[in-house]
Amino acid sequence: MLSNIVLDELDKELERRNLEFCRFADDCNIFVKTPKAAERVMSNICEFIEKRLKLVVNTEKSQVARSERVKFLGMTIVNGAIAISHKALQTAMAKVKELTPRGTHLTLEKTIEKINSWYVGWAGYFSMTHYPAQLVKIEAHIRRRLRSRLIDQQKSKRNLFRKLMKRGVPRRMAANAVFTNRKRWALSKTIAVSKAYSNHWFIVEMGQAIRSDRKLSHWFDVREWVRLT
Repeated sequence: MLSNIVLDELDKELERRNLEFCRFADDCNIFVKTPKAAERVMSNICEFIEKRLKLVVNTEKSQVARSERVKFLGMTIVNGAIAISHKALQTAMAKVKELTPRGTHLTLEKTIEKINSWYVGWAGYFSMTHYPAQLVKIEAHIRRRLRSRLIDQQKSKRNLFRKLMKRGVPRRMAANAVFTNRKRWALSKTIAVSKAYSNHWFIVEMGQAIRSDRKLSHWFDVREWVRLT
């Protein structure tokens, strides 16, 4: 709140100069077309902040860079479109791992309930971005972590083999997946395990929250991916 009060004058100055910018509290991004213009604006605005507003610019955190190399509130801009930043995605992956520990006493239902509680809010915050494929990536990672845990709960390969067949996996497919040197993480990506514990099973029967299917008007096609730096 204090930042918004103090930096209101900065907003007006940026508007007066017809600069495109986005500011939240004391974090501000200004967008120009060329590196030369960026250097000039950086110098002029820093001077305005320090001399006119009597504030100190954090030179360690301030930089001139291409938009896709800069994150802002967990997001970045790539070719004019908003994407979840690489760092925010990695943080989300780490959160999924935290919510799906090995050897937990929680049932699968309770685990998914906890994941949903976090994921619905997280995905809602990033719904302003343009690439639902990034949400698909997190949702798929959640399922893979859970499949890996389900595999780990079977104390032997023979138990897992029987479990997969019980869940409708053909005998040969189950055997080819299980009786190998693959560990649980590699097994969690096999066709046999994905068939036994399908996406439909997680979403419809176990209640996994999905947010990549909302088809928001500003979203790109769900198959369109974005390369992050």
